[in-house]
Amino acid sequence: MSSSDQQEPQAIQPVQVLYCQICTFPPEYCEFGSSLTRCKEWLHETHPQLHEKYYSDEALQSKLGTLSLEAQAKLEKDTAKKEAKAEAKADAALKKKMASQISIRRIERNRRKFVTAVHGLEAFEIDLKKAAKFLAQKFATGASVTKNAQGQDEIVVQGDVSDEILELIENNTGLFKGIPAANVEIVEEKKKK
Repeated sequence: MSSSDQQEPQAIQPVQVLYCQICTFPPEYCEFGSSLTRCKEWLHETHPQLHEKYYSDEALQSKLGTLSLEAQAKLEKDTAKKEAKAEAKADAALKKKMASQISIRRIERNRRKFVTAVHGLEAFEIDLKKAAKFLAQKFATGASVTKNAQGQDEIVVQGDVSDEILELIENNTGLFKGIPAANVEIVEEKKKK
């Protein structure tokens, strides 16, 4: 065999998979998620041809044709129940987030030395390590994530920067976007003698 008789093997192209922006499943699996109605709306707006393929009357009839009427009713009821539960969970998480308090404590170490402890940022889905690094760079000082007396994580920044941190949060700067300023309180702690 000569080298011209052999064909070069064709490179196999990777499969492009579309993922739903609502439930993160591929569109054909959205029905197993907890937000089918919102998934359908998203698919209808962004990919009408796929919406037609999966959720047109003919597609639904061919899918449901094998189910009995009782099974169809049960499936619809279960889907509605699952969506309501997911919505209630999201509402509860939002309420908890809005009720969460962030405390900025100015703690005296010895005479003129202070540290600032920030507690409660994790309720607003802020990565504490990234926030500590951001604050350390912002104020050119040391900052770390440590556990407080209650065993909860908090950011400890060297120096008295409590007012500056409050200002960053009020201005929605950097990592602190989306934190309501009303949820922030400054506490001053004196060193016990």
